[in-house]
Formats: sequence, structure tokens, C-alpha cells
Amino acid sequence: MKKIKVLIVDDSALIRALLREIIDGQPDMCAVGAAADPFAARELIKSLDPDVITLDVEMPRMNGLDFLERLMRLRPMPVLMISSLTLAGSEATFRALELGAVDFVAKPALGIKEGLVTLADELTEKIRSAAGARVTRLAPLVVDEKRNADAVLPRRSAQLASTEKLIFIGASTGGTEAIARVIERLPPDAPGVCITQHMPPLFTKSYAARLDGLCQIHVTEAEDGERILPGHAYLAPGDRHLLVGRRGANYVVELSDGPPVSRHRPSVDVLFRSAANVAGKNAIAAILTGMGDDGAAGMREMHQAGAYTIAQDEASCVVYGMPKAAVAAGGVDTIVPLTAVAATIMTGLDAFGKRAIRV
Repeated sequence: MKKIKVLIVDDSALIRALLREIIDGQPDMCAVGAAADPFAARELIKSLDPDVITLDVEMPRMNGLDFLERLMRLRPMPVLMISSLTLAGSEATFRALELGAVDFVAKPALGIKEGLVTLADELTEKIRSAAGARVTRLAPLVVDEKRNADAVLPRRSAQLASTEKLIFIGASTGGTEAIARVIERLPPDAPGVCITQHMPPLFTKSYAARLDGLCQIHVTEAEDGERILPGHAYLAPGDRHLLVGRRGANYVVELSDGPPVSRHRPSVDVLFRSAANVAGKNAIAAILTGMGDDGAAGMREMHQAGAYTIAQDEASCVVYGMPKAAVAAGGVDTIVPLTAVAATIMTGLDAFGKRAIRV
């Protein structure tokens, strides 16, 4: 069996040693080298031709973001960021994902040795996912100002806006950029949007704020009990499930500390199942890039309840695991590239109860 060749880039000798021990302990991967800074890493990439790089952000001589930008321009390859579980760490991580990193693992600020050991399963699973990822560099997102009006889809007609609908989105690996590409195109009067993206707690608040700066709709980290309003998007907090509930005539956010589902909390399956039970045919859902099968069962239940369901196509996914599983489960009406997801959501709002032709 061919092993996944991993190059470790981190200025901490302790972290390099711990990562090497974790990686070499897996039967399907090996650490072929370790570098203390990007200059040493550059030479090792040439000589070792690794399949995946784990990359720290803060390093001497050249920081990880500058190195990543040059790497993705000159020799694109799967990169897994090793980020600090801090506010500054989250901001740097989102920049890395914009530049083309496949995913990230958040290392604890304290108790690094013990923390990394507890993250061993997550780390190795993400290395496997990265090894099979489709590495492309998306055009940089505009973060400091609202997108141009011509990038946003037209407002809904008065007839459509008169009936309350809900939009549901689930994603994992590669999803932070994919979600941004979808919701930045939604008009300011779009139905309320509920989003589950696999992400640690501190990162979700930063991610919601980042999305809010990109979009015409208002994006926040979801709070238990708040009413779901048109023109607003609600992101599942890290380590809590997001569900939709009903209070009288209104849809509301419900948060749960229940056990992981499909190995995740928050789980896309939990969100989609609540949508099937509460919103039924008034829901429209999109499942985007991600490893594993979270969301597949929930999307099938939504489909059976009369919701309109969309999957991102393989060619535009970083990892086709979640959409592929949803298609295989028989819960998908339409398969479209990432660039068409937003338009498909909006045009699908007037087609509830109809089964779309796969495209």
C-alpha cells in the first residue's frame, strides 16, 4: 500500500516531534520530513515531493501565510494548516483557506502535548482527506467592503416573498470558501438561512463576522431561541448542534449540546432532520464540499418531506465526500457546480413540490 507522504513545517521542535509520532503511527501515512521554516521547507518539497504539507502560521524568516501564497501560486498542493485556538489564529486560518489551504486543525493554546494527542484522530483524518483533495486557488474574496450589486442575485418578487421559506446549507472540508461563494450572491430579501459548517467553537464567531462583511444578508453565529428572519443567516456555533424549531407562526433557532451525530457536533444531519420535521416542503437545502457522509441521511429525509435539495458537483468540490453520499442516499434533486448553487436556490424557491431535473 502506498503511504501518504507528509511534510511537517513548524518552528517548534516539540510540535514537529509530536506530529511525526502521530503520523508515523498510522499504517497509511508517513512523515517524510520536517522543516523549521519555509526556506527549509521549500528545499524539502523539491527533494521529497510530499503528498500533503502541515503548515504552522507563525514562523521565523517567513510566516506561513506568505509561504502558502507563494506555494499555491508556483506549486499548488494540499496544505493542512496547524492553527492556534485563538482569535488571531482564527483570522489567520481564514486567510489561509482563502489562499488555498484545504483545511485546518486548531492546536490548543495550553497543554500542547496533551492537546495534540487528543487531536490525533482529527489530524490524521484530515490528512487523508487532504491527500485526495482537489487543490484549486479560488479568486480572492473581498472582505473589507460589500460585493458589487451585479454580483448579487435579483430581489425576490412580491409573490415569492409573501410565503416564508427557509434555506439550509451544510458543508465541511473546503466549505468555508464554498459557503461564502453561495451566500454572498443571495439578495438582501432572501429567506432565512441556517448553516452548519464543521468548525471549532472560537472559529465560528470569527467566520460569521467574516461572512457578514461579504454579504448583502446579515450573518451571525446562531443564538438559542432567536427568530429566523428573511435576509439573515445563522451559523451553527462550534460544538453545538443547530436545529430549526417552531414557535407559533415563527421559525426559531434551537441549539443543542447533544452527543455528536455522524461523528460531528455541529452535525449537518441534525440540522437537515430538523428542517424535514419542522419546515418540510417550505425548505430548500444545499450540501457542499466536505469529507465523510454527514448530511446524507438528513437530506434524504428533507427530500422525502417535500423539500427541494441541491448537491454541489464533484468537479467544483475540494472533497466530494458529503455531496457524493447524499446523491448515493437518493436525497438529491439537482446537482450543480458551486457557481450555480445560489441561483439554483433562488430559482428553486418557486418550484416547491416539483422534482427538478438533474443538471
